[in-house]
Amino acid sequence: MKLGTIGYNYSHDSEFAMDRPNGPGCWLMLIVKTPAFFSVCGKNYNVRANSFIIISPDAPCLYRAAEDIYTDDWIYFTADESDIKRFAELDIPVNEPVYLGDTESLSQIIHILAYEHYSEEANHAEIEEHYTQIFLLGVSRLIRSGASVSTKSLSEKNYRMTMLRTLLYTSPDEAMSIDEMADSMSMSRSGFQHLYKKMFGVSVINDVISGRIERAKRLLSSTNLTVSEIAEKCGYSTEYNFMRQFKSRVGKTPTEYRRQL
Repeated sequence: MKLGTIGYNYSHDSEFAMDRPNGPGCWLMLIVKTPAFFSVCGKNYNVRANSFIIISPDAPCLYRAAEDIYTDDWIYFTADESDIKRFAELDIPVNEPVYLGDTESLSQIIHILAYEHYSEEANHAEIEEHYTQIFLLGVSRLIRSGASVSTKSLSEKNYRMTMLRTLLYTSPDEAMSIDEMADSMSMSRSGFQHLYKKMFGVSVINDVISGRIERAKRLLSSTNLTVSEIAEKCGYSTEYNFMRQFKSRVGKTPTEYRRQL
């Protein structure tokens, strides 16, 4: 798999449209960051923000803005039979949009790829190759974990559930109680918990805790906030509860974790 040109976080106005009736001419990967309309191989899709697609070279395609702005990341590339087989092994569909729910980390990888691709620094080609594989593995992980749903079969309830899970990891201090989450989905507490685990493979309680701990680790490593301030920003009612749960999950107190960095 050889990368051609790469674009990171490109934005266009509502008039944007890319029409390729004979296909893009080479392989194309897109992270679609805003709502869009896609037509690929004669099938139409209303694509949600934070979706992903690989389009084959000869696939007739049209994509355009669905609202006031269209933003995406893109990579044109060449692929041989082993690469195409690899897509299948990773459960990554071709010529069909897939909703991923959270594409921030994948977009950052494309940002790195763009730098390395156009760089002449030592080892840039090898770094580019490794990050390309990390990117594909990241897409595959989201698909296999159940955090993504094919656009054509995405139900409103699945979408809302995925957005709820995203909130647990991005804004744990704003997360609702389990009863409130169930109410927001118009479900019973037990029904909500069962569906959540069926979709994502983990309990909602586990994700609540994981979201808080992951955010705490980021804040400990990147800010000078006190432990008490971090506890509050991660949704804990007391500093003690935060310290106890952090040590249980990480094996170190927050202060010990920060010192080792």
